[in-house]
Amino acid sequence: MHTVTLIPGDGIGPEITKAVTDIFAAAQVPVTWEEHNAGLTSFEASGELLPQALLDSLDKTRVALKGPLTTPVGKGFRSINITLRQKYNLYQNVRPAQTTPGIKSRYENVDLVLFRENTEGLYSGLEYYDDRLGIADSVSRVTVEGCHKIVRAAFAYADKHGRKKVTLAHKANILKLAGKLMLDAGKEISAEYPHITYEDKIIDNMCMQLVIRPEQFDVVVTTNLFGDILSDLCAGLVGGLGVVVGANVGDDAAIFEAVHGSAPDIAGQGKANPTALLRSALMMLQHLGEKDHATRIEDALNKTLQQPEKLTGDLGGKASTSEFAHTIIDNLA
Repeated sequence: MHTVTLIPGDGIGPEITKAVTDIFAAAQVPVTWEEHNAGLTSFEASGELLPQALLDSLDKTRVALKGPLTTPVGKGFRSINITLRQKYNLYQNVRPAQTTPGIKSRYENVDLVLFRENTEGLYSGLEYYDDRLGIADSVSRVTVEGCHKIVRAAFAYADKHGRKKVTLAHKANILKLAGKLMLDAGKEISAEYPHITYEDKIIDNMCMQLVIRPEQFDVVVTTNLFGDILSDLCAGLVGGLGVVVGANVGDDAAIFEAVHGSAPDIAGQGKANPTALLRSALMMLQHLGEKDHATRIEDALNKTLQQPEKLTGDLGGKASTSEFAHTIIDNLA
């Protein structure tokens, strides 16, 4: 039995979280949940955006499933997601993007995995403001160790999962020093995997190529800000943020999450699609070594996605969140 920290989140978070836990219960997945919330809901209830009880649970379980969180904007609060990633050194943000029968998109045969460095770059939190001159500086700190760790993670994943190519996206033509660190890491580590094709692309060309012919990419690795942008672009190739996986992984801890927003405008209305959080939960099961349970639920989800009348409104159907979840339960083999 695995103990997992469960963070329902804000807005639609509790609804999609219940859908996932209901499916796990029906499938008899060997997971025990320790529920602790964070974000705006937590702040309004207790005055804490990131309660100590949640951190204590994560310190113990080292794995979490997280719904969408809201950090109050313009009030000096630091992003909860960034805080968690840095506290637990979750340096890998892993975002698969794959076309799925039943989910409409403009493309076919997209099957790629993006590795985004998750703790450095422009999200390092190194910002300074000189109110005398009206100048703000945001420092993009990139380290040799950070570049090597994320590139090695991408190659190790490709090797383990039979992927054939790794593409490193960068801006070394302008960012001469920071870009060079990533390119040096790519050159050094790719030599250890001669059976995997390695290439690098400048980030603006990378964006264009993803839109023109996304099926040419397999595993993509890049820095924090570029990865933040590319991950949403890749989600758009396969149906949007409501259907893609999000994982934040370190050497001894991992947080799996829905990467879409909390959608407060539809909260409590039973309209939310739990697919993204469910798929992230299935990646969590893979991480925990529960491959058979993950495959069984994934098969039920894919069967449901090909039943148009059983889908939530964002996918063209009329089902509620709970109805969608119960169709997946009915489709469990």
